[in-house]
Amino acid sequence: MKTRMSMNADLSTQAADATPARTAEPGAPGKIIAVHLNYPSRAAQRGRTPAKPSYFLKPSSSVAATGDTLERPAGAELLAFEGEIALIIGRPTRRASPAEGWAAISGVTAANDFGIYDLRTADKGSNLRSKGGDGFTPLGPRVIPAAGLDPAALRVRTWVNGELVQNDTTADLLFPFGQLVADLSQMLTLEPGDVILTGTPAGSSVVLPGDVVEVEVDAPDAAGAPSSGRLVTTITAGTEPFGDFGSKPAVDDLQRIEAWGSEDEHAAAVAAGRASALEGAQAAQPASVLTEEIKQQIAGVAVATLSVALRKRGYHDIFIDGVFSNHPGARMIGTAKTLRFIPFRPDLFASHAGGFNAQKVAFDTVNPGEVLVVEARGQRGTGTVGDVLALRAQVRGAAGIVTDGGVRDFDAVAQFDIPVFSQGAHPSVLGRKHVPWEVDVTIACGGAAVQPGDIIVGDGDGVIVIPPQLLAEVVAEAAEQERQDAYVAEQVAAGESVDGLFPMNAAWKARYSEWLAQQ
Repeated sequence: MKTRMSMNADLSTQAADATPARTAEPGAPGKIIAVHLNYPSRAAQRGRTPAKPSYFLKPSSSVAATGDTLERPAGAELLAFEGEIALIIGRPTRRASPAEGWAAISGVTAANDFGIYDLRTADKGSNLRSKGGDGFTPLGPRVIPAAGLDPAALRVRTWVNGELVQNDTTADLLFPFGQLVADLSQMLTLEPGDVILTGTPAGSSVVLPGDVVEVEVDAPDAAGAPSSGRLVTTITAGTEPFGDFGSKPAVDDLQRIEAWGSEDEHAAAVAAGRASALEGAQAAQPASVLTEEIKQQIAGVAVATLSVALRKRGYHDIFIDGVFSNHPGARMIGTAKTLRFIPFRPDLFASHAGGFNAQKVAFDTVNPGEVLVVEARGQRGTGTVGDVLALRAQVRGAAGIVTDGGVRDFDAVAQFDIPVFSQGAHPSVLGRKHVPWEVDVTIACGGAAVQPGDIIVGDGDGVIVIPPQLLAEVVAEAAEQERQDAYVAEQVAAGESVDGLFPMNAAWKARYSEWLAQQ
């Protein structure tokens, strides 16, 4: 691998020479700056289209060459490739305009922006550990001189084990190359040899030990159809485990779906034996306090009775107000999975409502026994769930759906087995009042605070939220209250007066204790 000094010398020579050799190899850059999203196909896949470019840094020690191997660390599952076009800066550049930006580029080459989704939570936003490992930025094998190239007529392709998996052009980038250079040079000096990774198109996915990944950048319509050649990386299996002194790989359902590209792609990989089933989120969570024994206890306890036990402990705003079930008489018990909508705004809807957005993620990753709780800010004037998503939740085994907004396709949803508590029917689609924003966060639904993992119970009286740390004692007390209430009702039915019986005085409590001992 070349040193930064030797690479800069190569690139400076390229920038000065009107007809530089096409066989020059990229070396170690001073800075590697990567763009998060730039191809419309990838933005659609991610479900958001950014209005402005955003970036992250990769260390120069992550650079590798064609033919090198890349180790998937021991304990990691989701090592993903991203075939990209790398821009190589040819001269010091500060405060360039978008029109001047392309002139600062001496050449382009192929790049592979590898990353480990298992480590995204360890440095969310910076991508330092997830994308900065040794060998995680292969470059090359050849630099195509920028002189004479049309930056809007380049092509990037990626193959995995000989199969073409990415194929896109720069014709309709969200942020053209000149704009990227201009934007970055507003705040920092771009130096000769610096590299800008310009984003990956749709098709990025997971690779396994033994896989061979190839990336090529070319200009098929330019004279001579110049090409970077194929940048080849072979994936190997690491054997050195992560230590206990830092974050270790952790996988959940959402990371699996995003790493593979979509749930369909993941399902195909599972069927082919290349991926694990969606089980990460369940495995990563502590055992639920909602045991089968407690479920059996709750089954005979009314929401109204549970609310009394909670009020005794100072919990008053635990009702999800204004909602009722599409199945009269139905009961719902489960742990909360949350989805949050924010008020509609055209730019935010454009960037967050398309593709695999937060709403689809929530319904696509809800686990068996979970209740999907939706914050709609009490807006009943639009739908927050319709028949397809409700059916998806039912198929995944969800225990129910609660929204303080409206339900679209209400009659169709009512035919499903899954209980859905809402403010009622409304025919409007998503974009009237809401933008799907985020999942698995603390929300406010119907005036109640709801956190992922809270216990949700619903019946004809409404829906209540029970903090998990209070569940056992609240249920035990409420179950005893239900037994007392049943005893009182039996006495009233037999002709007894409610005076002294409801609530029970000392005499009636003694008679109740005798009755209970005989049961």
